[in-house]
Amino acid sequence: MLAVAVGTELAGPLVAKRLIDVHITGIEKPWHRTEADGPYAVGYDGATFKRTDHFGEGEPRGAEARVLQADRNYYFIAGPVAFDGARSVTPDGKLHIKRGSEERLYDARKLASAELYAFFRPELGGLIRLCWYYFGLLVVSAAFSYGQRYVLQAASNRIIRDMRSDVFGQMNRLQIRYFDNLPAGKVVSRITNDTETIRELYVTVLANFFTGTIYMAGIFTALFVLDARLASICLFILPVLAVWIYVYGRKAKRYNRTIRSAVGEINGVINESIQGMQVVKAFRGERKMEAEFEAINARLFAFRNKLLGLNSWTGYNLVGVIRNIALVALIWYFGGEAVSSPESVVTLGVLYAFVDYLNRLFNPIVNIVNQLPNLETALVSAERVFVLLDEEGEDVSDRSMKRFEGNVKFDDVSFAYKEDDYVLKGISFEAKQGQTVALIGHTGSGKSSILNLLFRFYDATRGKITIDGVDIREMPRQTMREHMGIVLQDPFLFTGTIASNVSLDDPGITRERVEQALADVGAERLLKHLPKGIDEPVIEKGSTLSAGQRQLISFARALAFDPAILILDEATSNIDTETEALIQNALEVVKQGRTTFIIAHRLSTIKNADLILVLDRGRIVERGSHDTLMRRQGKYYQMVQIQQGELAPIVTG
Repeated sequence: MLAVAVGTELAGPLVAKRLIDVHITGIEKPWHRTEADGPYAVGYDGATFKRTDHFGEGEPRGAEARVLQADRNYYFIAGPVAFDGARSVTPDGKLHIKRGSEERLYDARKLASAELYAFFRPELGGLIRLCWYYFGLLVVSAAFSYGQRYVLQAASNRIIRDMRSDVFGQMNRLQIRYFDNLPAGKVVSRITNDTETIRELYVTVLANFFTGTIYMAGIFTALFVLDARLASICLFILPVLAVWIYVYGRKAKRYNRTIRSAVGEINGVINESIQGMQVVKAFRGERKMEAEFEAINARLFAFRNKLLGLNSWTGYNLVGVIRNIALVALIWYFGGEAVSSPESVVTLGVLYAFVDYLNRLFNPIVNIVNQLPNLETALVSAERVFVLLDEEGEDVSDRSMKRFEGNVKFDDVSFAYKEDDYVLKGISFEAKQGQTVALIGHTGSGKSSILNLLFRFYDATRGKITIDGVDIREMPRQTMREHMGIVLQDPFLFTGTIASNVSLDDPGITRERVEQALADVGAERLLKHLPKGIDEPVIEKGSTLSAGQRQLISFARALAFDPAILILDEATSNIDTETEALIQNALEVVKQGRTTFIIAHRLSTIKNADLILVLDRGRIVERGSHDTLMRRQGKYYQMVQIQQGELAPIVTG
C-alpha cells in the first residue's frame, strides 16, 4: 500500500512535465504544411499545418514553419530555425535569436489571440485528459495512504497489546528473587510507559522512516529518469543523512537512557510514597520525600534540556542548510555548465519536474529528522522491555496433580539470598501428614526463609526438600502450590469484594465454599455488620477494613482452597487477643488432616504443635514438643519465661 501510495503521488511531476513539454511549450516544436484534415490540423493564412510529433508514420510532410515566443507574445515564422537561444524582436518586427557569437534574423508575424488559440486548441483534449489522470492518481494515492496508515496503526496496536501481555506474563514467570532488587514502580514503568513509547516507534517513527525511504528511493529514481546529471548533483544528500543519523543516535541514546531510568525512578518514588503515606505523614517525612523526588526530577529536567539542545542543532535548520546547498548546486549547474554546453540544456518541463522533486525530496528528510528523538527514545524503551523479557523465568504450568498426603522433609538444606551469605545452614527435619510444626526464633534466625523455600519462592542452595518423597524442584511451581495455602503476616487484598478475595475468582470455589471458609475462621461475627456482607466492596489493599478483618479474610482464602499443606507466617501477630482466640479455635478444626507450619512470636499460640523448631542464626538449636522443650530448660524455656515476664531478656552477641 505504501509503495502504491508513494508511486502514484510521485507520478504528479511527470504528468506536469508532459503537460508543459508536450501540450504547452510543445507549440514551439516544428510545424509542417499538410493536406490532411484531423483533430491536430490547424488552419493559418490559407494553409493547414500540423505539429511534427502528430504526423503518422509515412505521412507526407510539407514545408516547415515555427511558432516561437518572444517576450510575452508568440510569432509565426514561415520556415525552419537554425538554432535556439536568447530571443528578441527588432523595431521592424523581425525575430532576433542569439546564441553565443551566433545570431539570426527571421521574418516573423505576430499571432493574434484567436490565431494563437487555434495552434493551442489541438492540445486541449490532451491537457484535460492528463488533468483527469492526475486527479485519479491523487485519489488512488489518498486511498492507499489511508489504507497503509490504518493497517500499520492497527498492527502497531496489536503488537503493543501482545507485548504488554508478554511483559505481564513474563512478570508472573519470574522468580520472587528478581523483584527483591527491582522497585515496583520501575516494573510498572516498563509495562506502561516503555511499551507506549514503543507503540510510537511503529505508529510514527517506523511509518515515517519507511515512507521516507520509499519516497526518497522513488524521487531519486524519477530524478535519474529525468536527467542523470542533475540527479547526480543531489546524491551527496544520502551520505550526509546517514552520518547525521549515526552521530545523532550515539549522542541521543546516552541521554535517553538516563531519561528513561529517571522516569522509572520517579514512578518508584511515587509508588513508595503512596504505599507508605501513613508512615510519611506520621514521621513528618513529607519534605524529605519531596527533596528526593525533586532531585530525580531535576536530573530528568537537565537531561531533557540536553536532548532538546541536541534536537535543535540537528533539527529542521540543518535540513534547510542541505536544501539550500542542493538548490545552489542546481543553480550553478544551469548558470554555468548548461549555458556553456548547449547539449546540456534541458526542457522547461524537465526543469519544473526536477525542482518539484527536489522540494519533495526534503519532506521525508524533515520527517525522518523530526522522528530521530522518538526513534532513540523508543529504542531505549525497547531495550529496557527486552531486558525484562530476556530474564530467565519459568512457564506457568496448567498441570494438575493429586492432592498431597502432606509429608514434608528438609534434608541438610542450606540457603543464601546473596552468594556465600547463608541464612540457613544444614536444616534437617521431617513433618508427617497432619502434624503441626512451629518455627520460633529471634528476628533473622531463618524462620521465614524455611517457609519461602517450602513454597518455592526461592530454591535451596544446597540440600533438598521433598513432599511425599518427591523433590519439589522436580515439580512445576504452580502445580505444587495447587495443594498449598499460605497466610502472611501482612495480608494482601485485591480490589473487588470480600467473596472475590476469598475465592480469587477461581471457578472451582463456589459461593457456599466461600461462606463455609469464612464461617470456619469465625469471620461471621466481624463481617456481619458490613452493609453488603461478603459482597462488601474491597478497595486497594483493603484499607477500609480493620487488620483483624483483613487477616480473617486471608485465613478464609487459604482454607477455601483446601490445602494439604498450610503455612501461617506470623499470621496472628496483627490480630487482637479476641480475634486470635477465634482463629485458634477454628484452626484446631481445619488443620485436621493437613500438615501445618506456623511461625509465631506469641508462644502461647504454638503450645499444641506436634514439633517445635527453635532456630538461631540459621540453625536448628532445639526441637521437640512444648513439654519436652520446657523440661530441657534451654533456649525455648528462656523465651517462654521472657514472654511471661519471669526472666529478663538475654541479649545474644
